Amino acid sequence: MKIVPLGAGQDVGRSCVLVTLGSKTIMFDCGMHMGYNDERRFPDFNYITTEGDFTSRIDAVVITHFHLDHCGALPHFTEQRGYHGPIYMTPPTKAICPILLEDYRKITVERKGETGFFTSQHIKDCMKKVVPLHLHETVWVDDELELRAYYAGHVLGAAMVYARCGNESVVYTGDYNMTPDRHLGAAWIDRVRPDVLITETTYGTTIRDSKRARERDFLEKVHRCVQRGGKVLIPCFALGRAQELCILIETYWERMGLTAPVYFSAGLTEKANRFYKLFINWTNQKVKESFVDRNPFDFKYIKPWNRDYADLPGPMVCFATPGMLHIGTSLEVFRKWAPDERNMLIMPGYCVAGTVGAKVLSGMKVVDIDQYSQVHVNIDVQNLSFSAHADAKGIMELIRQAAPRNVVLVHGEKSRMTYLKSKIMGEFACPCYDPANGELLEIATGRDVRALMSDQLFQAAWATEQRRKPPRPITTVPVQGILVLGSQGRPRLLDPSEFALDELAQKVSLEDSNAPHQAVHQIAFTTRRVFDAERLALRLGLAQDADPARAALVAINELLAVDPATKPTLDDAVNVGKTVRVLASAGSSDC
Repeated sequence: MKIVPLGAGQDVGRSCVLVTLGSKTIMFDCGMHMGYNDERRFPDFNYITTEGDFTSRIDAVVITHFHLDHCGALPHFTEQRGYHGPIYMTPPTKAICPILLEDYRKITVERKGETGFFTSQHIKDCMKKVVPLHLHETVWVDDELELRAYYAGHVLGAAMVYARCGNESVVYTGDYNMTPDRHLGAAWIDRVRPDVLITETTYGTTIRDSKRARERDFLEKVHRCVQRGGKVLIPCFALGRAQELCILIETYWERMGLTAPVYFSAGLTEKANRFYKLFINWTNQKVKESFVDRNPFDFKYIKPWNRDYADLPGPMVCFATPGMLHIGTSLEVFRKWAPDERNMLIMPGYCVAGTVGAKVLSGMKVVDIDQYSQVHVNIDVQNLSFSAHADAKGIMELIRQAAPRNVVLVHGEKSRMTYLKSKIMGEFACPCYDPANGELLEIATGRDVRALMSDQLFQAAWATEQRRKPPRPITTVPVQGILVLGSQGRPRLLDPSEFALDELAQKVSLEDSNAPHQAVHQIAFTTRRVFDAERLALRLGLAQDADPARAALVAINELLAVDPATKPTLDDAVNVGKTVRVLASAGSSDC
């Protein structure tokens, strides 16, 4: 399997990871970098090809959620660079994505005056290519490539994606949160055992404190600032953390009887409510239950923001977008409120290096807003992490759930990846990688022999599991059988009673009087899945007149993880004759 990060390799921003599994290539995410305004803003698509024929090289694009660092370069890639293949995303992501892209375009083109940027029509044409990807639904891109989405938490509609082609599989997490919050549930995934798990590591070295303690600290700081007559600026993205914190402020204002005005700057408030109504099944159980009586996102104390309010005297609270102070209303308000020491800035999430938010959090007292202006920072800066990313504990839990053979780290700082990498290898004893942008990572993946299991063998294995004391849920069925490669190259897995050793020995001695009884080899292997035996024979290139014994041993040597102590040589095939008896050790089976 080949993996190349075009973005988010040892970095946070412009997530874009190319994965080639089997004969297919998938682009996971296609984002922009919030720390740059030059050619580094978008992934380097020239890595794929300099000729512009992306459609023949990329079989599918998968967008995990609507944040711009995961989808911001999509219209540029499809409409300006010429990719015309399928794009997959969940229905909530498909609904919200064009709105955030249009907002991003307006700020970039109409306010900053950039030229050559994608247009509103480009966004519409891009979204026409989108194919909806529903949770737990298996979607076939073509006859070989399949996709399946799992709930990721993080934001409305976020999904982790399992992809499989032939015998190779990968899980790409995007951004996810293993802890439920006030409006979304926790991420989870089946035990899919992929060859590779590609996971974000934004908070790879952090183990968060109590969520309740964090919320109490947040509310106390806001209350204290408002009481002293100050203004509180809370930069956040329009959908996700905004709803989480607004619910928190709304309930606190009602409980405490506070009158200081609270504003929300984005024009997305009404649309956000519409999305949460439409996709209520993506929220957590508490929101679903309360939604019957009232919409928890219809806020009583939080009003729409007007740009003129920034100059009004007196205390107030403003939720302003976007969340990293790099553009938009949050940056405008920050410029006006930053010099006053009575005011407070609460950064509730991660800030990409290079953004104004990152500079302020680093302690800079004079910040360059652009090449023409700078701001003196006297405002009280607080960093309270309400980020919806998994922390180190959550990342380890997801790896435990999915049980991958290899782990690849992206979407994080190099220093955090180094710590997490050693922890993963130590706890799970599996290889772990952290490639940089543009670095090709090749991972050897095991190949499976797929065989038809006999009814008798399956029933015997199933009955054994059911007799276990104490009883437990049956998730895997260990089997011990005999693998037989027939005269037409069709592998079959049989119960020992269906294939007597004595009969085999007699058959071998009749066909070759020089073949000793000891020539029958026992080989340990694990069955995993069932597939078409004819396809296996075709892939092995078995001719009808091929020697079945030699073909069986070639297949075993090439396709199975065989214990070196018992691994037969091809010379043994001559002595064994035309039938080979292979004993299967107990192993997990998805048959």
